[in-house]
Amino acid sequence: MPYINIKVTGGKEAPTQEQKQELIRGATDLVARILGKNPKTTIVIIEEVSMDNWGIGGESVTNIRAAAHR
Repeated sequence: MPYINIKVTGGKEAPTQEQKQELIRGATDLVARILGKNPKTTIVIIEEVSMDNWGIGGESVTNIRAAAHR
């Protein structure tokens, strides 16, 4: 039983309900095609993470994006 966890930034940049459904379908199709796994037993979880709780290179994404817009 494959377990796929997709993490994306939340807030105003969060994916729409339609985009989430497409991610779930696409990830399920991918493991079925590449790994031969049963789509009926494939679990996909999408987690929305606040940009304050997501860091790259020692900085939160909130700070990185704020600096880029200055």
